[in-house]
Amino acid sequence: MKTIALDLGGTRIKIGVIEGSAIVASSMIDAFSSNGLRARLPSIQDAIYELLRSYRIPLNDIVGIGISVPGIVDPRQKTVLSVNQKYFDSIGFDFTAWAREKFDLPIYLENDARSALVGEWRFGAGIGCDNIVMVTLGTGVGGAAIIEGKLLHGKHYQAGCLGGHFTINFVGQLCNCGNIGCVETEASSWSLPQKAMNDSEFQMSMLSKTGSIDYEKLFAAAKKNDVLSGKLVHNSLLAWGSCVVNLIHAYDPELVIVGGGIMRSADVILPFLRKYVDSLAWTPWGKVKIAVARDTDNAALLGIADLLRENLNL
Repeated sequence: MKTIALDLGGTRIKIGVIEGSAIVASSMIDAFSSNGLRARLPSIQDAIYELLRSYRIPLNDIVGIGISVPGIVDPRQKTVLSVNQKYFDSIGFDFTAWAREKFDLPIYLENDARSALVGEWRFGAGIGCDNIVMVTLGTGVGGAAIIEGKLLHGKHYQAGCLGGHFTINFVGQLCNCGNIGCVETEASSWSLPQKAMNDSEFQMSMLSKTGSIDYEKLFAAAKKNDVLSGKLVHNSLLAWGSCVVNLIHAYDPELVIVGGGIMRSADVILPFLRKYVDSLAWTPWGKVKIAVARDTDNAALLGIADLLRENLNL
C-alpha cells in the first residue's frame, strides 16, 4: 500500500510517495513558510499530482495523506494548535476537508520532530529501542520522545517537543516563543546570523564576506581557524550539549538521536556531545547512547507515513 507524505519545512516542503520503508517517489518545492500555508496549498496539490503523473502512480493506489508539521499538533482532531512564525495560518485549518475535497483521501497530522523520531525508531537509528529522545538541529531546535514504546504527547500535545525552548541562559536574549535564553536563541540557524553580526570580531571574520551566514559556512570557517567562527561553534556545542543533558534528565532515555540539517557537521558535533553528556548527565545506571539520525532528510516522511498507516489500522 502507498501513502503520500508531506514534510512542511521552514524552507522546503518535501513530498513523498511511501511504500513500507521505501520512498518510491519524491519531490520538493519552496515553502515560503513566513507567508502562511493556505496560499501554498494549490502548489502543494499540483506538486502531488505531478509527482504521481511522473512516476505513473494512480491516485487510487494511495490510501491516505500524512503531514508532518512544525508546530503543536492535535493528531486526534487532525488540527494545528500552535506554531512559531512558520505557517501561521495553519492553526485551525480543516486539513481533513482539504484532503477529502482535493484527493478524496483520509489524512493524518503530527509534529515534525515526532514524525522524524518515529521514522528513526521504525526504520533508522532507533530500531530495537523503546525509550528514545530525539533532537533536531536546524532552523530551530525540535524534540520528541518515545517512552516505553509510546510516542509522548501529554495533555496538551506539548510533551517532548519543546526541548528547543528549555531555558539554558536565564540572562539570555528573548526568543521568538516569548521565553528568555532558549536553546534556540543560543544556537539555531535562525539566531546564528544575528549572533555573528553583533559580535565585535565580525568585521575581521571570514563570516563578514560570506553573504548569508549558516552553520555549514560557520563550521567550514572554524576549520580554517577563523576566531569568531570557532567561538560560535564552541558556544553552539555547549548549548546543544546542555539541551541533551536536560532531555536526559527529563525523560530517562536509553538513546538520544540527533538529527536535522546542522548534523551534516556530525564529525564535530557528535564527539563533543558524547563527551559532554558522559561528563555531566546524572545517569548512575550507566551511559546514554547518542547517535546520529540515519536518514535526516527523509525520517519525517517515513515516520508520518507509518503513523498514517497505524491510524488507518493498515
